[in-house]
Amino acid sequence: MELQKLSNGHHHEAAVAVEGGVPPEKEMFLQHKSDGSKRPQFTDFEGKTSFGMSVFNLSNAIMGSGILGLSYAMSNTGIILFLILLTCIACLSCYSIHLLLRSAGVVGIRAYEQLGLRAFGHPGKILAAVIITLHNIGAMSSYLFIVKYELPLVIQAFLGQTSNSDSWFMNGNYLIIIVTVCIIFPLAMMKHLGYLGYTSGFSLSCMVFFLSAVIYKRFNIACPLEVFGNYSVNAAVPEDTCTAKLFTINQETAYTIPILAFAFVCHPEVLPIYTELSNPTKRRMQNIGNVSILGMFVMYFFTAIFGYLTFYGNTEAELLHTYSKVDLMDTLILCVRLAVLVAVTLTVPVVLFPIRRALLQLLFPGKPFHWLRHIAIAACLLFAVNLLVIFVPNIRDIFGITGATTAPSLIFILPGLFYIRIIPTDQEPMTSRPKIQAACFTALGFIFMTMSLTFIGLDWTSGEKRSLGGH
Repeated sequence: MELQKLSNGHHHEAAVAVEGGVPPEKEMFLQHKSDGSKRPQFTDFEGKTSFGMSVFNLSNAIMGSGILGLSYAMSNTGIILFLILLTCIACLSCYSIHLLLRSAGVVGIRAYEQLGLRAFGHPGKILAAVIITLHNIGAMSSYLFIVKYELPLVIQAFLGQTSNSDSWFMNGNYLIIIVTVCIIFPLAMMKHLGYLGYTSGFSLSCMVFFLSAVIYKRFNIACPLEVFGNYSVNAAVPEDTCTAKLFTINQETAYTIPILAFAFVCHPEVLPIYTELSNPTKRRMQNIGNVSILGMFVMYFFTAIFGYLTFYGNTEAELLHTYSKVDLMDTLILCVRLAVLVAVTLTVPVVLFPIRRALLQLLFPGKPFHWLRHIAIAACLLFAVNLLVIFVPNIRDIFGITGATTAPSLIFILPGLFYIRIIPTDQEPMTSRPKIQAACFTALGFIFMTMSLTFIGLDWTSGEKRSLGGH
């Protein structure tokens, strides 16, 4: 059967139905829910992406550069408190996906912007598109920032150079342009997000290699390390230097809560992936979300605990830098750094898709797919992000604020508000338990947002730098 729509969120008759009132899809979706004999009828797109490829894409969207700071987070919370916090956030992220899927089932079109339109009219559509665009541009900038500063160091180490060179291939600005043109842009031109399942799988395998190296180094690096304390053979070593703490509260503990709260940000990608899923039932998409979050939960926890059990209280905010202190020319760690660079590079096209979808919904609603628009928006976005990363040295600070604002909006606030506004009151009154839970969920988002912005303000006044954004 010929495909009628693409993952960029284009829609024809369905958009009219949604804007005008209750679409016919609502009735068919609810029939499916009651008797189990019918599939939900979405008219926006017929997908062909498999369950496995969808898991790869969603997992890749979750997996951000924040994994490098989780061991530091554990050193400031203790193993038990970290596990409790990470479990709570994983469960809340699964619940957030449930709210989005329920709302999408009623609206009949799987687009974040359409949920905003149905819930709050045109301002809601604009707000959802702007938040997704800001958040994902911040994530793309963060990834390219890592490439800009890490890739020259990796090349320098592989070449055996100890000092910085003026060669063009050691210039981070040139390198991100080359990486963008040769790798990111061709992948961003893909017609469907589902096609990126293969590169997402490879990206995840790079992070599995990173985790394997962290586990290996745990049994390969002795504690205590001279590089951290200059301990000599005869010097007395504090008893707790190499002792794992199960529960810790210190002045850094509060900073780890927002970092963990945004560890599973994937919500801009949930509905685009749902759009392209074959046999798109709510339960099937919820299972994809659950499997992806569970997989990332396991990877996050093992990375955090083995990194922490290697360096204990000496764990730095960026785990790979801690390994470099032990041996700057360690070949395994150099390979791991390269693998992390490959992983974040291959994540950029996945993050770009929801931005393009949001811009198409805003600027060209109801228009059929056109290659020129598809390619031009990707080119403009990548050009803009490259300019930001090259010419704005404090771009990460700027997007730290947007990340602290947009991440809780995408995970907690908007899904809760959409659910309250979209689910009909004749099905679930405002006093029903699901609506009250959604309201509490929204309030939690405002709490996390307030905490993050407060900590960023304190950092700026004290001159310290932390990453509290989603990626």
